[in-house]
Amino acid sequence: MIHVRRGAGVGALMAVMMAGIVLGAPPAVMCQEESPMPGPPTRRPPEPSITVVGSGTASARPDTAEVAAGLVTQSAVAAQALAQNNAGMDRVLKAVTALGIADKDIQTTNVSVVPQRRQGRPETAAPPEIVGYEVSNQVRIKVRDLAVLGRLLDALVGEGTNVLGGISFSVADPAPVLDQARAQAMADARRKADVYARAAGVKLGRVLSIRESTPGIPRLEGFAAPRMMGAAAVPVASGEREFQASVTITYAIK
Repeated sequence: MIHVRRGAGVGALMAVMMAGIVLGAPPAVMCQEESPMPGPPTRRPPEPSITVVGSGTASARPDTAEVAAGLVTQSAVAAQALAQNNAGMDRVLKAVTALGIADKDIQTTNVSVVPQRRQGRPETAAPPEIVGYEVSNQVRIKVRDLAVLGRLLDALVGEGTNVLGGISFSVADPAPVLDQARAQAMADARRKADVYARAAGVKLGRVLSIRESTPGIPRLEGFAAPRMMGAAAVPVASGEREFQASVTITYAIK
């Protein structure tokens, strides 16, 4: 029971009543219990698996060739060496386009003017003396019709080309041939996985991952000419290109 002295104000009465409410409150109202901290997430163990590497090959005959050719001229005067080279290369390029090779398939790869020096006698300690100039103009020609390749080489030499850097063969669209190699690689990987699974007494499940490792497509070098060539016809054999594919596959086992 709460006793209030006579004459006490209403404010004092209210203060006493509020104090009773607070003092009589249960502990649950005074203080909330802390919830436990969540633990680390549970990690699933890795799925049992077998990883194998499969390889495959497919071949195709090249249908494109690239020829590196050039003309080197020398003269005591740089302007004369350059003029001689320009006239010679003009004849060469006209002979190339006369074979039906488009301008877009002819690309200049290097033009240089290099002074030719003669060493002075050691006892004089004189600097090397310039005795002339060498001008070089080199082009790369793409041949999309291999039937004209031999005639192209004849024309290059016949018109004065004195540098032939070589011929490289390629397949213009290697994607279909590479796809054949990839299919073989997948089949090879599956065959190996079956062998390992039977030996281990397990069964193959779903494919967990596939990673391709296809090597670059090298050019097939089919011809390398010396610096000077005769005018005889040049027989050319393009051979066959082999494409390779490799794939790493991981299978689940059960």
